[in-house]
Amino acid sequence: MSNQRGWTAEQIPDQSKRVIVVTGANSGLGLATTRALARKGARVILAVRDEAKGRAAVEQITAEVPGAALEVRRVDLADLDSVRAFSEDLHADHSRLDVLVNNAGLMAPPSRLLSPQGHEVQFAANHLGHFALTGLLLDLLEAGEDPRVVTVSSPNHRQADLFFDDINGERKYSPMGYYNQSKLANAVFGWQLHQKLTATGSPVRSVLAHPGYTSTNLQTSSPAGMVKFLFGRLLLPLAQTPAQGALPTLFAATDPSVTGGQFIGPDGMGELRGAPKTVELAPRASDADSGRRLWDLSEELTSVYFAFPAAA
Repeated sequence: MSNQRGWTAEQIPDQSKRVIVVTGANSGLGLATTRALARKGARVILAVRDEAKGRAAVEQITAEVPGAALEVRRVDLADLDSVRAFSEDLHADHSRLDVLVNNAGLMAPPSRLLSPQGHEVQFAANHLGHFALTGLLLDLLEAGEDPRVVTVSSPNHRQADLFFDDINGERKYSPMGYYNQSKLANAVFGWQLHQKLTATGSPVRSVLAHPGYTSTNLQTSSPAGMVKFLFGRLLLPLAQTPAQGALPTLFAATDPSVTGGQFIGPDGMGELRGAPKTVELAPRASDADSGRRLWDLSEELTSVYFAFPAAA
């Protein structure tokens, strides 16, 4: 699939009987993704840090979609203990998972913050938490029907670096520099996961997506100063709604034409807005050496080691 002009959420295939986890599902892109999937009959597990906000999101959706099959489960992606607890609880109640949408994100806190395990919080929440969650849920995905992992990155990954010598920003922290690093890490992870799943003959597909420029609280809740002014005010008239911004993720998660390793983004100018299409991954995201280095580091920092099926 190179382009699907005009593709909308109405074209999502029937999702009845499918079990889908969406991280960060209580607001913004995650809420829009959850709402669209619920309308098509999916059982959506809202993986949220704040359960009260998750329940409010469920009330909002069920008012529009009576009988929607929704569950709220707490997970703090920045806290690896919380990620493990979420996985254990999900395993206790579900024997399979069809789609994991790695959507939750934290953007440009003005000062350097650390996760409970001592990692820079954007790298922890945006990358390490999703890396660990995917590894811990891989067995449920292997049991799923047309199983997919959709990891949400950003066009910012193209201007980013992986600061292997200062991964936690101890020497020189920059709010957007470390946000961009986390988005490149998402892209590297999604590509490396695709390579490993393919090599081992796994039925799970790893797909990447980005929403373009979308008006959500991501731009206004964490950043401060010029970043907040730029994204939260100056550029806001150019932004899409969350329902529009969720389309690449929804396409990646549901469309039969999607193949592993694709990167789905908007088709408009500069990939800022528009209908889903295949877009280019930055060469640095598919670089084998940095990919191997990030994977090894992620395993070391999370103590999560993916149990891929034995290669055929």
